[in-house]
Amino acid sequence: MKLLPEKKTRALINITPLVDVLFILIIFFAVTSTFLEQPGVKLDLPKAKSTELQRIEKAVLTVTADEKLIFGGETIDIASLPELLKKTMAESSDRSLIIAADKTVPHGLVVKLMDIAKQSGVEKLIISTEPEP
Repeated sequence: MKLLPEKKTRALINITPLVDVLFILIIFFAVTSTFLEQPGVKLDLPKAKSTELQRIEKAVLTVTADEKLIFGGETIDIASLPELLKKTMAESSDRSLIIAADKTVPHGLVVKLMDIAKQSGVEKLIISTEPEP
């Protein structure tokens, strides 16, 4: 008696779930990589209609609502600011400084910081604002 030869079955791999997972990972990394670097300080910036969006690649001086100064991620006092700015501006190519002050900070303090910045070699001052709706 002659038996029929067994048909060899090929194992098929379904890659559809793999492709789905890869697309989800690509979307995840694309979305998370587009966030701008912002300090971990909650600021209520003043609003302005003539706001220009710029990448933050410059030196940023943050002034919180309780008048604390943050530069380079560290809390500093106003007495050490001139020396720190001189050192930073010596290493900077465009010699610019962004001042991100909470809108409740007294105007006099911001003007004082601008004066210290100009005396320390800052050539371009940028005041950080939020666009008005």
